[in-house]
Amino acid sequence: MIAIISDIHGNYPALKAVLDDIDNRNIKNIICLGDTSGYYCMINECIDALVERNIFSLKGNHDYYLISGEGCPRSNSANSCLEYQMSILKPNNKIWLENLRSSSLIIDDKHFVHGGWNDELDEYLYEVSKDYFQNRNGKYFFSGHTHVPIIFNMKNKIYCNPGSVGQPRDGNPKSSYAIFNNGKVENVRVNYDIDVIAFYMKKSGFDKYFYENLYLGSKIGGEIAATFVMR
Repeated sequence: MIAIISDIHGNYPALKAVLDDIDNRNIKNIICLGDTSGYYCMINECIDALVERNIFSLKGNHDYYLISGEGCPRSNSANSCLEYQMSILKPNNKIWLENLRSSSLIIDDKHFVHGGWNDELDEYLYEVSKDYFQNRNGKYFFSGHTHVPIIFNMKNKIYCNPGSVGQPRDGNPKSSYAIFNNGKVENVRVNYDIDVIAFYMKKSGFDKYFYENLYLGSKIGGEIAATFVMR
């Protein structure tokens, strides 16, 4: 079995709840699709947890923004969070982020990316089709980035977005991840104590605008992400 997690975004209480659920299922192999950084204030705790378990992680767009210093071209709120994270990032965790060399991984017939297969770092797959995957080698395809969990069963291929550990955007505030088990793919939702990350965000100087969305299962500002279209 493999647990696939993604888009942790510095939300350690959510990550801990997901890892506890994975442990309770006795799953030993975990792959992270990226974006450990961005949005929430417990970036060091999240990286420490991944390092302690030796969890393989891809590089997400927020990881790139943080290390490159380029910032997010779409969101001033995201950049405020990134600036805070850089100010508290431990040197060894900065090195860990810098060593995230790839946004894709291939294991046998399983392909993992952060964004999509046209742009591994920053493609949003809100619409997926059989044609998109038809000429791509492999049978199982996993990507994150949208924060919306989905499983798309095609005739001979399966696409899965595990959703987001740290900032669900589908109107459900529960953390989300996926399990691959002998050719079957399942998305799992996990409760966690949102009040804890809200407390630490407030303690770190952020007003509720930056975290009240977690209670809604939405983007910062309250917008629910676009619904997947499958065709």
